[in-house]
Amino acid sequence: MSFTNELADYNNKKSLANRFRDRRFRFFENQLKKIAPKKGAVLTILDVGGTESFWVNRGYHKNPDIHITLLNLTKAETQHDNMESVVGNACDLSEYSDNTFDLVFSNSVIEHLYSYENQELMAKEVQRVGENYYIQTPNKYFFIEPHYLLPYFQFLPRKTKLFVLSKTRLSRGNKLSMEKAKDKVAEIQLLSLKDMNHLFPRAKIFKEKFLGMNKSLTAYLINEK
Repeated sequence: MSFTNELADYNNKKSLANRFRDRRFRFFENQLKKIAPKKGAVLTILDVGGTESFWVNRGYHKNPDIHITLLNLTKAETQHDNMESVVGNACDLSEYSDNTFDLVFSNSVIEHLYSYENQELMAKEVQRVGENYYIQTPNKYFFIEPHYLLPYFQFLPRKTKLFVLSKTRLSRGNKLSMEKAKDKVAEIQLLSLKDMNHLFPRAKIFKEKFLGMNKSLTAYLINEK
């Protein structure tokens, strides 16, 4: 467990995963500075699948010039005036009109939608409701599958994946029930650079590197001031 904690626990600030996330966030903040809010002095962000703690850990709860809407399948309590939690579906944001938000942000969510068709729906909605967007996802062709922490797990046959997850503790030291294993295998659909270019044709792609390989991909469109 200690090795897993050091490698992949985002709540552990010393973990490798958290250091990667912090490095990506510095790139994001450089892009955010280029955006001029359209609604008075407040810049509006829709975070699809995000948490309040993610932004608090980076000091955004102290910034009254930014309002963050956290959209998830369930509502959560928020502790800060510039953040609110709402219930919604990433694939259907019909409650919002075109260009409602200055920016749509999403970190490691689009790969959890069970199908490429759902990923297309999310991408379409993101580009509709946001004047700008920043959508990050792990790279399908990186050698470590980040959800399971196993090399090239994403390319194994479905039966082999189910065996590993339900009969062994090779993935993060856990053994799942067959039902949970089936759901997890169906849920996670990693995307490639080609996929991201197709989903977000107007976007630039930020490629996060590790050992010379693309570890994650971020599609972003920033209309500068």
